[in-house]
Amino acid sequence: MSKTPLALQLYSLRADSAQDFPATIRAVAQMGYEAVEFAGYHNMSAEELKALLDETGLKCAGTHTSLESVSDQNVQETAAFNATFGNSFLIVPGVGAEYRGTRDGALRLAEKLTQASQTAAEFGARIGYHNHGWEFEPFGQNGDFTMELLAANTPPEVILQLDTGNAQEGAADPIPFIEQWKSRLTTVHLKPFSKDFERYYIGEDDSDWNGIFAALEGAPTQYFIVEQERYPEPNSPHECVARCLKNLRGMDK
Repeated sequence: MSKTPLALQLYSLRADSAQDFPATIRAVAQMGYEAVEFAGYHNMSAEELKALLDETGLKCAGTHTSLESVSDQNVQETAAFNATFGNSFLIVPGVGAEYRGTRDGALRLAEKLTQASQTAAEFGARIGYHNHGWEFEPFGQNGDFTMELLAANTPPEVILQLDTGNAQEGAADPIPFIEQWKSRLTTVHLKPFSKDFERYYIGEDDSDWNGIFAALEGAPTQYFIVEQERYPEPNSPHECVARCLKNLRGMDK
C-alpha cells in the first residue's frame, strides 16, 4: 500500500516566500516534500506556478483561499486559476467574527460552504474548510462546537481539513473527530502542539501521533500537509520544516 504523500503548507515559510517565492518552492522540493499547499501566489501567474511545479516535480495539495473567492460570483475564476497547475482543492482557512462562537453563525457558515461546493463542482473543484482552535471550543448549553456543526450540516463533498495542532489549541482531542468524520478528511494538516516552545516539532511535541495516524487508517486522505507556525531558536523556518519532515519519515510516513 502506497504512503500518503507529504506536503508543506507554504505559510510555514511565509517570510522567505515574500522575498523569493520560486527559490522557496525549489528549497521545499530539495528537502524531500512531495507537494505544496499555497497560501497566496506572490504575484505569480497560474502558468508560472505550473512551470515551477513541473520543474521541481512537486504536486499541488491545495490552496488556502478566502470565502469570498469561492462565492458564486468568483468561484469560476478561482477554480480556473487553480486548474492550470493541477489543483482542485479550494480550502477556506478562516472567516469573520460573524460566523464564530454561536450555533447560528456556524449554520450560516455551513450554508455558505454548501452553496460554494455546489457551484464549484460545476467547474471541477471541491471546497473545504480548515480549522483553527476556536472551531473546537464548545458553546451553548448543548456543548456544540463549530467544526462538528459544519461537518453535520454540509454535504460529503465539502472537505473537512482537520488541523491537528489547532484542534489541540482549542483544548480538543482530534482523535474522536477523526474517527467520526474520517470519510471527509481528504487532506489533513499535521501541526505540532506543545506548551514547551522548544519541542514545537512534529514527533517531538505533545501530540499523540501514534493515535492520530491509527485513527486515520482507512481515511481517503490524499495528502498529509505539514504546517509549522513557530520556530524554536536557533533553527530557521527552513530547518524547522525539514526537521518535521525527517521526523515523519522516521515514523515511516
